[in-house]
Amino acid sequence: MPEPLTDRILAENAEVFAAMVNHRFVQDIAADALPAQAFDRYLLIEGGFVETAIAIFGYAVAKASDLGDRRKMIDTLNALANEQMAYFERAYAQRAISPDPELQSDPRVATFRDGMLAIARDGDFGAIVTAMFAAEWMYWTWCTRLAEAPISDPMLRDWVDMHAAPGFTAQARWLRDRLDALGEEMTEVARSEAVRVFGHVQQLEIAFHSAIYADASIREA
Repeated sequence: MPEPLTDRILAENAEVFAAMVNHRFVQDIAADALPAQAFDRYLLIEGGFVETAIAIFGYAVAKASDLGDRRKMIDTLNALANEQMAYFERAYAQRAISPDPELQSDPRVATFRDGMLAIARDGDFGAIVTAMFAAEWMYWTWCTRLAEAPISDPMLRDWVDMHAAPGFTAQARWLRDRLDALGEEMTEVARSEAVRVFGHVQQLEIAFHSAIYADASIREA
């Protein structure tokens, strides 16, 4: 039996994964030093991406062949639409911010959004699970690490806690376990492609998170 696919994915992408979970954004949160303006920008672009994630999981529902997978994807869609989007709606109201088309058109933001959507549109169910494992395992990793960090902004505290909570932990672990199960049936070419997709998503995430800083040029991302 081959090694678990996610073990290989994480081993071969260790460098880029470490770069993302130690991003300036994460370090600033750990030091309770994330500028309020940067967090506002993050809320705007991440809130916009959650809407894209709803479409991504919609593709997953359509492409899944197993009823259990479809039920899981539907549960995820419900959480995205009715829990995470509610968080952003509340955040926008409390912080008096509103959608910014110019920010959404930043190449780092647009490339992440369009790149993730392209994986879902053009790939199979396994490709979607790989991409979402890449995103959610990354969030779970650094948010769990910062679960006890002294974060003074209550809305940022809520965001970190949301991604270290039992529900999100279960979701991240389900993606890992499901990808390992899918990997047992994959060809070597497909397994290598999953490794590539995971690394590609981390690179997109690094640029996306750099876009929240007004002093970070596109060239630096």
